[in-house]
Amino acid sequence: MKLSCSRVNNYSSAQLNNLEVINMAAPKRTILITGCSDGGLGAGLALAFHKAGWRVIASARNLAKLKEVTDAGIETIQLDTVSDDSIAAAVAAVSSLTGGSLDALLNNAGSGYSMPVLDVDIEKGKKLFDLNVWSVITVTRAFLPLLFKSTHPYGGLIVNNTSLSSIPGAGLPFQVTYSASKAAATQFTEGLRLELEPFGIKVVNLVTGSVKSPFYGNAGFEKLPPNSLYGLAKDVIEAKMNGENHAKDAEDRDVWAVGVVASLGKKNPSHWIYSGRFSTLVKYGQHLPIGTFDSMSKSMVGLDVFEKKLKEQGGPKAVIGKLD
Repeated sequence: MKLSCSRVNNYSSAQLNNLEVINMAAPKRTILITGCSDGGLGAGLALAFHKAGWRVIASARNLAKLKEVTDAGIETIQLDTVSDDSIAAAVAAVSSLTGGSLDALLNNAGSGYSMPVLDVDIEKGKKLFDLNVWSVITVTRAFLPLLFKSTHPYGGLIVNNTSLSSIPGAGLPFQVTYSASKAAATQFTEGLRLELEPFGIKVVNLVTGSVKSPFYGNAGFEKLPPNSLYGLAKDVIEAKMNGENHAKDAEDRDVWAVGVVASLGKKNPSHWIYSGRFSTLVKYGQHLPIGTFDSMSKSMVGLDVFEKKLKEQGGPKAVIGKLD
């Protein structure tokens, strides 16, 4: 907040140290955001940063899907985060736009995959890790030379949008592959935070809960294979795997984005920022024994329905033969 001299005189020196005194002449911060396709979280963040006065460069694999941010007057570039050539071209494009520097990078591009572990398509799982883990590492490394050249008083900033599912005890059944990828991204973020601290670059783990977006639709409709052991509750489980009731339970995207931008705009943002529906529950629930939320987790994915049907069929022996 901007303080007048008369207001400043009313604060003690200790209180002043805790205030953000904004120099209105300070240079505008420039941020690159990945995964900004229309309707998604990246687009919401781009719009919120733009409204907050940042210079935003929004990116996506398909430029045709950047209409939402383009209509708002936001600069855009093409960036496929799993393509080395695309990443190199994006670095050159950003460098040209900014004169060779970058103040902040927000790795948002990612995808989901819902499937019981016994039925996971390993190739799909590997591609998910390429997008949710390796592309984050690759993009970050590629843009670090520009981030090192940031001249903003707050220094460089890297933000990785992970997930509540990366937290032990918060991952859901049938989303294990996705949760594992986000847990890997979280550990990368934590290690990177310490490695870059000597260089004055801050690294933040954005732990995102349920937020309204096309997340499930973008991942594609998933079906259990014909021989799945969970076929007894096929209809219920598939509906949950593909986001049934997601919009009803999720936080509004634009409200979420405004809160995130407010937190990230501070001189010293928290190392971990919890945001979205269920984030507070998970944040403080970590202090409870593992298993505390098992019943809730099962009901969220239809596993409770499966257990009931399995019991009605006489227990595991009724279906275990499908593994032969």
